Amino acid sequence: MSEERFGEFVAVRRHEQGHVAELVLDRPKAMNAVSTEMARSIAGACAALGEDREVRAVVLTSTHERAFCVGADLKERNSFSDADLLRQRPVTRGAYTGVLELPVPTVAAVHGFALGGGFELALACDVIVADRTAVVGLPEVSVGVIPGGGGTQLLPRRVGAARAAELIFSARRVEAAEAGELGLVDQLVDEGRDREAALALAARIAGNSPVGLRAAKRALRLGQGLDLRAGLEVEDAAWRATAFSGDRAEGVAAFNERRKPQWPGE
Repeated sequence: MSEERFGEFVAVRRHEQGHVAELVLDRPKAMNAVSTEMARSIAGACAALGEDREVRAVVLTSTHERAFCVGADLKERNSFSDADLLRQRPVTRGAYTGVLELPVPTVAAVHGFALGGGFELALACDVIVADRTAVVGLPEVSVGVIPGGGGTQLLPRRVGAARAAELIFSARRVEAAEAGELGLVDQLVDEGRDREAALALAARIAGNSPVGLRAAKRALRLGQGLDLRAGLEVEDAAWRATAFSGDRAEGVAAFNERRKPQWPGE
């Protein structure tokens, strides 16, 4: 496994087997609170991962034992003028959209606190794996703002408009068991196993066609919110992007020859 640093607080680990990369939140002294510098580093790491054709799946992890990410760095913001906050906005948006727009499947490995922007980073992933210590929520209205890292748009797509409204308006924290029941997380695992389980899922995902994975993610994302007819057109375009690829030819050949495919990735 190799590791590349993006500033002081973010790392990318590329696993030698399986085409899986970890995007690691590594600001333990602040429970991964997202400062301006950290947001810029997340965006930079995502840009690098998006351009790496060897990566087929990304796992978002944390080095802190008791937190995934507690959201925006409010200590930093306490010193901001209105002009400072306005200047920071495109930087922080770049972090959340960087994760959201990764072209390959993404899995969040959540333990402990995932609050505000921390939970929004998880929501930006395709799948959320959480252990039984997880506590999630979007408490922004309790400090005078709104979820601004995608929460007002991503949460209702996951749990429905009424449930999202209740959670955002109440600013309440949701513990792991209820989070699983409500669909705020997708897979619950035993304490301390979130990273292991997320990496295992990512490895399984990454065994599939890289062309197929990217096209399927594009169809899933672009089709959200469209009517059925328009959504099927999105799907058809994604199908056409795969149907005449080397991956499709290899996949069919491997199936008929009863062997593991060797994906050309094109």
